[in-house]
Amino acid sequence: MTERKPLPDRNFSKRDAIILQELSRDPQISSRELRDILAAQYDIDVSHVTVSESIRRMREKEVFREAIAPNEEYLFFSLFEFRFNPEGFEEHWRDGLEYIRDDKHTFMYFLSDGEYQWKTIMMFRDREQESKWIHEFYKEHGELVNNLRNSVVTNVLKFGTDPELFEIFREEPEE
Repeated sequence: MTERKPLPDRNFSKRDAIILQELSRDPQISSRELRDILAAQYDIDVSHVTVSESIRRMREKEVFREAIAPNEEYLFFSLFEFRFNPEGFEEHWRDGLEYIRDDKHTFMYFLSDGEYQWKTIMMFRDREQESKWIHEFYKEHGELVNNLRNSVVTNVLKFGTDPELFEIFREEPEE
């Protein structure tokens, strides 16, 4: 479909891995506070400027993404899964992909394997708005899909990244 990007360099310094952990714990933390945590908890002595530069480099390399994610109390989150019509795929896949990707309701859009190869998490004001979106999608791109399966996401029990996940970047790579 689209050209794959080369895999990023996943070699992080211990300091950068810790900075990622701490940013995950508190995305609003200042570089001065991070400097203090590095010194007190990890015996890493750097300036707040160095911490800021590390964060800037990681942003530029797209090591992490910053997004505003509304609280599920305000919007309905839905998982949409798209199964393709092979006869309409070649001619219509790009328009359909761009339509979904660029839609204001799309929070996350990804490819997967199996029968349902496009999946997206979308956000709507209410079920009626979601229903209208599905109707319009079928009107515009019905020749692309055999089926659109949707599920309302209820009772979000966890939303976020555990800081401990970033410890994998502090481990030595396996040979």
